[in-house]
Amino acid sequence: MRKVSLMGLGKQIRMQRLFAHPSHNLCSIAIDHFIGYNVGLPPGLRHTGKTLDAIMSAQPDAVTMHKGIASSLWGRYAGQAALIVQTSAVRADDSAMVELVTVEEAIRLGADALAVAAFLRGSAEAHYIKVVADFVREGAKWELPIICHVYPRDAQNNVVYHPEDIAWVVHCMVEAGVDIVKVPYCGDPAAHAQIVADCPVPMVAAGGPKQPTLRDALNVLAEAVSVGVRGGTVGRNVWGSADIPAAVRAYKAVIHDGVSADEAVRLSGAVD
Repeated sequence: MRKVSLMGLGKQIRMQRLFAHPSHNLCSIAIDHFIGYNVGLPPGLRHTGKTLDAIMSAQPDAVTMHKGIASSLWGRYAGQAALIVQTSAVRADDSAMVELVTVEEAIRLGADALAVAAFLRGSAEAHYIKVVADFVREGAKWELPIICHVYPRDAQNNVVYHPEDIAWVVHCMVEAGVDIVKVPYCGDPAAHAQIVADCPVPMVAAGGPKQPTLRDALNVLAEAVSVGVRGGTVGRNVWGSADIPAAVRAYKAVIHDGVSADEAVRLSGAVD
C-alpha cells in the first residue's frame, strides 16, 4: 500500500533537507547552549565564529543555533547545511523559562526547523507541554517542522535516564504534535528500541553531558543508532573537543555509517 504523507509540501521539503543523507539519519551540531549551562562561557561557545567555522569544515547535516548567532554568522554558510533555530532559553531547575524567537522569525531567517526545549516532571511540566503545543500549532501555519529537545527530571530537577521516564516524555511530545523528538538515550538497548518502535515520528538522541573522552561520547550515539534512533544533536562533546572537525567527522561516521566508536575515532583522525 502506498504510504500517504499528511504533511504539507513545505514541511515535507524541510524534513527532507534535515534527513537528506542517504542513511536517512541526522547529524546536527548544536551551538545553542549559552544560558542552559549556567556556568559562564567555555571557549567553544565564547569564540562562536571560530567554532562555527570548525564545525562547518566537517560538513554536518545541520547546525542548531539561536537567532542572533544565525543572523550574524550563518550567512556565509547559507545553503550548505540545514539551519535549525533554537527558541528556548531554559534551565532544568526552571530558573530560566523563556522563548527567544517566534515561528515567523525563524521562517524569515530561512530555518528548516525550529527547536524548543522542555523539561518534564515537576510543577512546570504542564507549562512546558503548552509551550511546545503552541509552537506546533503556529509551525503548522508556516509548514515549519518543530523539534522538541525534551528531558525528564527527578524531584530535585536533575535530568534522569530511566526508560520509563524517557518513554513518558517522548509520548507527551508525540501527543503535543512535534515532528521530531530529541531525547537522551536511556542506556538500555532493549528498552530504548521499544521506545523508538512506539514513537511514530523520527527520534534523535541528545549528545548528553560532556564525556571524559570522545570515544565515550561516541559510544552513546553508536548504541542509540543501533536500536533505531535516527541520529543525534550534539553540542558539548563537539565544541568542547580539542579537534572540533575530527569530532564532527567521528559523529558522522557513527550516525551515517553505523561504525563503532573505536572505528569512528580511527576514521576521523581524532586524538582521543
